[in-house]
Amino acid sequence: MYAKVENNIIVKVNSSLASFNKAAPAWDVAQLAANGIYEVIYDGSNLKDERFYINGAESFTFANDNVTSSHSAATGKALDDVNEVDEDDAPLLDDNGNQVVTLGLKSNEKNKIKSQAAGALQSTDWYVVRKAESSTAIPANVSTYRTAVRATSNEIETAIDGAATVAALEALFTYTAGEDDVSSRPLSEFPILA
Repeated sequence: MYAKVENNIIVKVNSSLASFNKAAPAWDVAQLAANGIYEVIYDGSNLKDERFYINGAESFTFANDNVTSSHSAATGKALDDVNEVDEDDAPLLDDNGNQVVTLGLKSNEKNKIKSQAAGALQSTDWYVVRKAESSTAIPANVSTYRTAVRATSNEIETAIDGAATVAALEALFTYTAGEDDVSSRPLSEFPILA
């Protein structure tokens, strides 16, 4: 990304050098600077994971012959569900008369975990159907696996519910390198069928 500067004021930002001048793509850094065109330097210090935060607005500054892009502080998304209200602070209802609820981070993350658990169990669901239809026993390793998947899902959901801040919730999902460069996170991983 490049910026055009005139009289120490940024007048245009664009990813294409040709948008400033057709010859600009062939210019070296000195020629670009002589024509008031500078490559944008990105300061990502305020950028946070968009899964958990709403990043602040981007702004551009020019100082010391550098154009810098930075963002204002990020804001954490709502942790908990919000019952929506209308302009009179009365409950906002859908067409069926039910309260309109905007899901918070905790509900969204728990829904993802439930979906992952359902996906993990899906490949062994046929054992359960077969048992129900013909009383054929479910193999012990499959039964143990299914129990472990459900227990892991419950454990993860409990940890999510226990997060008091957006940063604490984000930390649960953050992988860090430990001993032997093995990455792990505070949350358990779903088991693998043996």
